Parts: sequence; structure tokens; C-alpha cells
Amino acid sequence: MTVKRTSHIWLQIPVTCQRPTMVCMSRVLQWGSVFAARLRKRDWVCRLSGLTVRYSSTETAPHIPSMEYQDAICTLNTLQTNASALEQVRRERSNPQVQLQAMRGFLERAGITVDELDHLNIIHVTGTKGKGSTCAFTEQILRSYGFRTGFYSSPHLVQVRERIRINGQPIGKEIFTKYFWQVYGRLYETKDAHGGTMPAYFRFLTILAFHVFLQEKVDLAVIEVGIGGAYDCTNIIRRPWVCGISSLGIDHTQILGDTIEKIAWQKGGIFKPGVPAFTVKQPEEAMPVLKDRAKEMRCPLWVCPELEDYQADCGPLHLGLAGKHQRFNASLALQLSHTWLQKRCLPDRSFPSNHLENSGVLQATLFKPTSIMVKGLADTEWPGRNQTLKHGDVTYFLDGAHTMRSMQACVQWFRETAAQHERNASGHVCRVLLFNATGERDSAAMLKLLVPYHFDFAVFCPNITEAITSCNADQQNFNVSVENMLTRCLDNERSWRLHHSFGDNEGTQLLLNNGLPLVPEKKGDTLVFPCILSALEWITQGRDPVLATPGKRVLAVKPNIVAKAAPLRNAAEIQVLITGSLHLVGGALKHLDAASSQ
Repeated sequence: MTVKRTSHIWLQIPVTCQRPTMVCMSRVLQWGSVFAARLRKRDWVCRLSGLTVRYSSTETAPHIPSMEYQDAICTLNTLQTNASALEQVRRERSNPQVQLQAMRGFLERAGITVDELDHLNIIHVTGTKGKGSTCAFTEQILRSYGFRTGFYSSPHLVQVRERIRINGQPIGKEIFTKYFWQVYGRLYETKDAHGGTMPAYFRFLTILAFHVFLQEKVDLAVIEVGIGGAYDCTNIIRRPWVCGISSLGIDHTQILGDTIEKIAWQKGGIFKPGVPAFTVKQPEEAMPVLKDRAKEMRCPLWVCPELEDYQADCGPLHLGLAGKHQRFNASLALQLSHTWLQKRCLPDRSFPSNHLENSGVLQATLFKPTSIMVKGLADTEWPGRNQTLKHGDVTYFLDGAHTMRSMQACVQWFRETAAQHERNASGHVCRVLLFNATGERDSAAMLKLLVPYHFDFAVFCPNITEAITSCNADQQNFNVSVENMLTRCLDNERSWRLHHSFGDNEGTQLLLNNGLPLVPEKKGDTLVFPCILSALEWITQGRDPVLATPGKRVLAVKPNIVAKAAPLRNAAEIQVLITGSLHLVGGALKHLDAASSQ
């Protein structure tokens, strides 16, 4: 057991939490020379007049059988971007050509040309809120037509494989491992000739996704932008079949800018000449910027109609994703999938261009959704977004909202859905908020939106899945220290208390025995836990049959904290809203949904 002092918080970090990564990395280092040796056998180098020309075999790179999935994940984690590299990325973003040239270089080193990406028949989607849901709707619709789909999204909730999907399912561990070492090996073998550079985490996964989709011969690829658009590494795509922009808002301001106009400019960077683009209705300040970007790119841009305006034989359209805001995403998905299908089935059809003299934004044409489209919308699933799980007497409401606009949508959904559940309850319902927010996001403002919903307890924890058992490499984050994560939790707890006019609590301490500090002694309504599992165990008080597994180790809690939980033990039912971060929601799902960890 190693003990680390972090400011005024004492943490006991078991050695078992450190060993998996150490073992993985020792195996990775052991095989480092094997990458180069194996790959050099596949390449022919011809030196002519002082020039070195490398010809790579098109034969599939061999899989190294001794390297397992967890080895791949541990190696992937070494590419996570540290603070200094993030600063370098911010500097690079002022020159998009540097960004795209770097991405093109990494692609070529991995054996992929930009021309090959044109054969993926890509649907490229950006936005601040709802771009992932839009992609999920679009992918489901086109898969329902029988097409073999690829879908690249971020972030993942539980396992990194979720980011790369074939026919709606995360690629299997064996497939991920095979393709991972093919791409990583090619990049590793060529790094010395390129100043020792390797792509950062997201860049690498983007390259890996392209490689997987090409190797698996998908009919189309739905690609979700990571951050922004213009300078995002997915924007290496030159000829998508159609582009989409979901709702815009304020997020990632250090990279994208601090106004909606600046952010709209970044998002419009995915427009391509002659490629049809669609957007949902945007804030008033954003639309002129998108319109100007479309004119600049000579890209036809349409605004999607309301979902209620579509006339289907079945009557009102039903969605597989909850929340009124999903209706905007569904309309955008209908336009994207309809346009893709037209290009696939009617390749000679030309789209009218937006002439420079056009003073208005074009309204997208209404059409009658087919029965397959209707079924696709209804069958769509997208975990961690407006998701409800009922485990016995405990009902979880999970939503990864992490901006002001997405939190507004979240509280509207929660208010309506929780009220429906409460009406069916057999007695008193105890309501708990489990919250965390990271990065530059204004957590105090988001928490203010949640105050009116009468939570009996507000619980805060970092995005650490568990503090005692072995770590999950898929959910390790080397970019933020444990000290910073816990300090942020204490700040969030303080903001909540101030919103309730409790005043600041200088004496906030932790909650577990053996020195893990964190629960306020004066008030029983706010608590801070060191990990997600300990928070869930305290909230549910043994009443969730999924968490209350026989033989599972439960963290010891101070007696006074046990006493504070009496309302949870006595309530007929417990409602838990988990929000503020997709990583928090993913960590919770790891414990609440066994299938997500398999």
C-alpha cells in the first residue's frame, strides 16, 4: 500500500491498482524491438541517387500472438496527450495546414492514403450537442437498409472499442488487438525517421478507425468530429458524401474560441466544395457564420425542418432516444441518410449549389420517411445519453451532459421522466444527484440548473471507477492528476452548498475509514467520495442487486456517514441522476451494466 499526500486530502492507493499498468508496459517494452524486426521484413527499401524510397507490401501485417488486448490498451494509453502537448496542439491550431499535414503524414506512415478515404462513402458530422446521437440515428437507419456500416465516435464510456463500431457493435477484442498492432507497428517502426514522433491518442484512434473500416470493407462510415471541425484530425477527409452540424453552443473555448460566432466558424470547417451539408436550427449569431462558410466553400447548405413536419404513414415518429432535444438530431439524421441513399442509388443526381448572391439559407426539402427510416429511428440506442436503468428499488438516470445547453436539455428530460417514475412509486422517493465536471467547463453554472429539483443528497466524485480493486486500463486518464480531480470535486461540492446558501465549508473531509478524507460534518446533504464505486455503494445502501454482489468488497465508511444514509434506507425507492461528464457516466455504467465491460 502506497500513501500519497495530496494537499489536505490523504489518499491510500493500493499497489494492486498500479500493477496492471506496470505489467502491461513491461510487456510492451519487451516487444518494442519485435515491432521493428517484424515490420522491416515486410518492407523493401530502394536507395537511388541518395534518395530512399520505401515500398510497403499490401499484405496484411502479422498479428503478434503474445500481445493481448490489455497490452494494446496500455500501449494506447502511452499516447495520451500531456499538458505540454496540448499546448502545442493549441499553437498548431492557428495553422490548420500544419495540423492536416501532420495527420496526412501519420496516415501515410500507417500505410493509408487520403485517396483511400474517399472510398469509405463518409458522412461527416460535427456540433456541440447531439452530434453523437445524430450519428447513432444515421448509422441505425442505413444499417436497417442492409448496408455494412462503420461508425467512429468519441469518447468511449467503458471500453475504447466502443469508439469503432461495425454494424452498430463495438469491434471485438481480437479484432481491435489485431488491427491495433498493425497500425501501431507501422508507426513505431517509422518513428525514428520522423523525429521520434507518434500520433497522440485521438489521432491514433482516428487512423485506426480508418484502417479498420477499409480492411472490413464497410459500405459507408459515419464519422463524428472530435473537437471543432476545421482543425480536427477527422477533417483530413476530402470527399465526404454529406456533412451535418448539430446544435451549437459554448464548449472547448480555449481551443475553439469563446463566442458562438468563433465556434460556428470552426464547425463550418468541415464543409467541402459541392458536398451537400445540413444543419439544425442554430442560435441567431451562428447562422450567418455558417452561411458565409458555406459560400466560401461553395457548399450547398440546408436547414432541417422540424421532426413534426415529416409525414409518415405510421403517424408521429417515435425515437429510440429519450428527450425532446433528440427530435432535432433525428431530423438531421433523416436528411443525412436520405441524401446518402440518393447518392448511392442515384449517383448522377446533382445538388443545387449555393450561389454567392443567395441572401437566405436554404430550407431542406421535406420527404416522406420510408418504413425502414421510421424503424431505424425507433430502434436507435446510444448509451449514456438520456438513459434510464431500473435495478430493483433504485432507478438511475444517466446523461453525459457537460455544457450549459446540454444540461438544460438534461434537466428537462429528468424532470419529466423522474416524475413519471415517482407517480408509480409505492411510497416516498429519495432523490440523489451524482455529479462531476472536468476541464474548463463552468460546473457552478451547470449545478445551478440542477438546484430546483429537490435532491435529498448531492454526491460528488472524480472520474475514477474504483479506488481499491485493480484498475481498468480502458478508463485510465494520465492527463489529470488525482489531486486535481479531487480538488475539482471539492470545488463542485462548495458551489452546490453556496447555491443552497449553506455557506462555504472550510472543514470538508473525506468519507472512508483509514484516512480517505471527504464528507462535511455540518450538513448531511452533500458528500464527496474518492471514486465512482464508493459513491454508488453509499447511495444505494445495498438495495441495488447488481451492485450488492455476494462476496464483493464494500468500502468501509465512517459510522457518522452510515447514519446520514437513513433516508436512503427508509425510502420506498431511490432515484439517482448521474450527469456532468460522459466519463462519469461511463464509469458508472461499468458497475451498473455488466454487458458494457465484456
